[in-house]
Amino acid sequence: MFRDRTDAGRRLGRALEKYRGEDVMVLAIPCGGAEIGYQVAKALGAPLSLIISRKLPFPDNPESGFGAVSEDGSSFLVPGIESWLPGEAIAEIIARQTAEIQRRIRVLRGGQELPVIRGKTVILVDDGIAMGSTMRASVACCRNRGAKNVLIAVPVTGPATADEMKKIADDVIVLEMPTYFRAVAQVYEMWYDVSDEEVIDIMSRQS
Repeated sequence: MFRDRTDAGRRLGRALEKYRGEDVMVLAIPCGGAEIGYQVAKALGAPLSLIISRKLPFPDNPESGFGAVSEDGSSFLVPGIESWLPGEAIAEIIARQTAEIQRRIRVLRGGQELPVIRGKTVILVDDGIAMGSTMRASVACCRNRGAKNVLIAVPVTGPATADEMKKIADDVIVLEMPTYFRAVAQVYEMWYDVSDEEVIDIMSRQS
């Protein structure tokens, strides 16, 4: 168990010690990944920014998703989703989440562009991976922007999802892989939804 995201981020930073001193950029997926990313960047002495990606939720079950889209338009759709949802519905959900991405860029990143990552090693972090769609879209975004290497580092995910992440990343660091993995929250003693205001506060600690 992790006490909270601060505890998980510090432990993850220690697990990534071999990357200290290298030309790495830490990119956190908000909102839950912001504190994780801050602690990792602090441990490695690396710059930190936010990469904005969003799950594509089912219309009748927002907690579950059928894919994700990232800020450059990179997307991942669960294979065969077209047989479950009509194309117009998928396009509408993508458009809605793209608008939310733009809002988050404006609010959480002050409207700034994603930092230049071409030729760099990028460490993608979040507070955990459930299905992996958001992380897939984030990896695609980093590849499209010319990252030299893309690493995935999270406190927790399931064994099967970890294996899937290894197929798309150059390295995968996971601290906990419960056999019976139900939700990211199960490994945190203190779990809550992180607000925009908290993300802004976390990012302001760098300056």
